[in-house]
Order: sequence, then C-alpha cells, then structure tokens
Amino acid sequence: MTFTTKALLVLLTLSTAACTRPDRFGGGVNDTTGANAGAGAGVTAPTGAADPSSPQFFAQTIGDRVLFEVDSATLTAAGQATLDGQAGWLQTNADYLAIVEGHADEQGTREYNLALGARRANTVREYLISKGVPANRLRTISYGKERPIEVCSEESCYAKNRRAVTIISVGALS
Repeated sequence: MTFTTKALLVLLTLSTAACTRPDRFGGGVNDTTGANAGAGAGVTAPTGAADPSSPQFFAQTIGDRVLFEVDSATLTAAGQATLDGQAGWLQTNADYLAIVEGHADEQGTREYNLALGARRANTVREYLISKGVPANRLRTISYGKERPIEVCSEESCYAKNRRAVTIISVGALS
C-alpha cells in the first residue's frame, strides 16, 4: 500500500469513530456540567413505549387487540376492559386516529370470514364511540382470515386469530 492509501484509511477510520457518540464533547441533552447545565438539564423526555402519548405505549401498555369467541362478534369482559383503556387513551391523545382491523381464524370460507372480521371491527368501533371517542377518528377494515398471527390447525392458533386490532396513526383518515 502506498502512503496516501494508508493515510486515507486512517483518516476514514478516525472520522467514522468520531461519529459514534454525539455527546462526546459535552453539550448534549444530558449534559449537566457544561454550558447547557441549568433548569431541566439532565432530564430527557420519555420516548417509545415509556412515553404515555406514543403509539408504542398504546400497543404495549394499554393493549391494541381484543379477542373473540368462535363465530362471535360479541365483546368479552376482558375485551371491554381493554377497550375502556383504549377509549381513555384516544380521548387524551386527540391528535391520533385509529383504524380497527377485524380478523378471523382460518375456518370457514374467505367471504364468511371477511364478513365476520367486519362485524368484529364494527363492534369495537361502536364500543369506542359509546365511550366518547369521536366517530370521525375511527375507521374499520376487515382482513378476514388473510392475516393470521399463528398458522396451524389447532384451537390455540385459532384463538389468537379471532381478534380486532386497533392501529394508531397520525393524519387524516381518507
């Protein structure tokens, strides 16, 4: 290797290493010793699942799905409890919209399961509306048996696929 090639490799390695820690010179968000020290220094806002206003918090802490019995679109007590939490979150976080997806297990025809998924999604939508969520912030879609979580011909798989899932989004519903 020539001296120029070696020098370029060393320079590239050093410049890449310098980019690995943005707070390496102080002055970062968590800097309590530098020029940015003062009120609020060292405190970061929660992000992701730790942030109560995030879609990740909604999905992981509140719960984004309710399960149904075989051939049913009737909410269980556990489903109602989950939807009560969803309604509260949606009322607190008014800038989010929700799409309720209806799903079914693999038993039955495609057409039957699309209709059953639609009934499940509408049941969830109507429940959320009854708890004070504005109807114009909710949309439904049915996937029937087309998007299973589990694929097997056992009741344990079927039970996970009989569900309605509330997806949180930002922006206008079309």
